[in-house]
Amino acid sequence: MKPSGFTYYRPETVEEALGVLAEVGPDGKVIAGGQSLVPMMNMRLAAPGCLVDINRVSGLDFARVDGVRGAAGDGHAVVRVGATARHADVERNAAIRAAVPLLGQALTHVAHPTIRNRGTSVGSLVHADPAGELTAVLALLGGSVELRSVRGTRTVGADDFFVDLLESCVEPDELATAAMFPASDGHTGSAWVEVARRNGDYAVCGVGALVTVDDDMRITDARTAYVSVGPRPVVLDASGVVGDVTLDNADWGATGRWAAGQLEPGEDIHATAEYRRHLAGVLTQRALRAAAGRAAGHRTGGSSGGNGTTGETAAARDHAGRGEG
Repeated sequence: MKPSGFTYYRPETVEEALGVLAEVGPDGKVIAGGQSLVPMMNMRLAAPGCLVDINRVSGLDFARVDGVRGAAGDGHAVVRVGATARHADVERNAAIRAAVPLLGQALTHVAHPTIRNRGTSVGSLVHADPAGELTAVLALLGGSVELRSVRGTRTVGADDFFVDLLESCVEPDELATAAMFPASDGHTGSAWVEVARRNGDYAVCGVGALVTVDDDMRITDARTAYVSVGPRPVVLDASGVVGDVTLDNADWGATGRWAAGQLEPGEDIHATAEYRRHLAGVLTQRALRAAAGRAAGHRTGGSSGGNGTTGETAAARDHAGRGEG
């Protein structure tokens, strides 16, 4: 199929883009990577009257680490990603992988390299697909999105940014110009695991995990985030279940079972709710164990894959037409 007719705008500055969005209002739609929007338009699931292409807008293609972390991992470093930065730009950035390993760990699971070369990370967030990895990453890290309009600029935290299925809080006249992902301290390890039917498909269930330990290898914080288990990304704080014990004594299996009991996944053609809940429990256990191992590696100065990726994807995704941003 082909999209319905639309008026095409190609601004070259942020100010020009904001002016167009203010003029066209709810009839307008921003396009950057187009990996999700274009298929939806072709299938007539979306029919914007105006398309605002921001690819020629200067100054929005950045992907960098702001702030300086100390030798002990302290400080206030934040990964800042611009609206036209591609997934691949973020994934391949060594400084970003070092500052926020979870970003790199999750991005390797986003569709295929061809999609990641074109799709944008900010666009994926605005799309607000609860099966998209970056929605859960932003929520787990407590990140935020910068929104600009002719009325001004506001920064919205992940808790308020994702409203419902495929719905973010971005107003029709607003442009999401950047996403911010706070770096964890040097005591924290992370991991991303997921299960999908084929390589490149959306995950039937996916889990991101952060585990923080102190100098005595006692767990001080353990949190997980989930995709494909609800209309919005779900974050669970498992600290009360597994916290204040040493890594050697952590019962990850019990924590996984606890997490599964907290979730209310839906059912679709790919999986029953019961199967998704089972996957969530198993993947929670795996993700927390992997994140804990990396946290221990940070504390001992060893290498436990802290900046790498986890290979826990059982045939992870080749859904025809899957796009991100």
